[in-house]
Amino acid sequence: MPVFRLRDELVFPDPELAEDGLLAIGGDLRIPRLLLAYRKGIFPWFGEGDPLLWWSPPQRALLRPGHLHLSTRTRRQLRQHPFEIRCDSAFEAVIGHCSRVPRPGQDGTWITREMRRAYVALHHAGHAHSVEAWRDGELRGGLYGVSMGGAFFGESMFSLEAEASRAALAALDARLAAWGFTMLDGQLPHEGLAAYGFKALPRALFLEELAEALQLAGQPGSWAER
Repeated sequence: MPVFRLRDELVFPDPELAEDGLLAIGGDLRIPRLLLAYRKGIFPWFGEGDPLLWWSPPQRALLRPGHLHLSTRTRRQLRQHPFEIRCDSAFEAVIGHCSRVPRPGQDGTWITREMRRAYVALHHAGHAHSVEAWRDGELRGGLYGVSMGGAFFGESMFSLEAEASRAALAALDARLAAWGFTMLDGQLPHEGLAAYGFKALPRALFLEELAEALQLAGQPGSWAER
């Protein structure tokens, strides 16, 4: 399995060369490299103390905006006890919570200090966004990701109260559909995403659809007033 070493040059190998998902090692998390990676369907994923690792999985979890699946119980709970939804009002708090949430089968977090700094910079540049669920003036759940053209690349979400992260996800799905986005990327397929309606797409098909989505205008800049 070939794994490429990145240098200072702003370039990535063909994502189709990542046989088992791992494509490259090294490079940096500067904004231009991150944006180039997402345009090519590549994302960084590594642990504290590890080198930078870049991935292009052979299968990708994808949701068509407007087709999110939520259980009847969840929809009833959200109707009866709605959250206040905000966008881009607490990005640093959201990514901080996501980095601390215990995950089944994981001893640590992949949202390292280096990753947090990089995505906060991406947020200030208008490319990374948070969708937040608030109650009584307190942040109770949310998610963050990267937006380019008509594609949103979901990174992580957290919940401090039952249904809070689902409220944020439902709000994101509705907004993306209303804005004409064509894809919500969940990265690696797993049962949790499948329950929301995400489908596993072969990498080649994902990359084709991504190329089309990137031709759309999208919603660049802050989402705080949208």
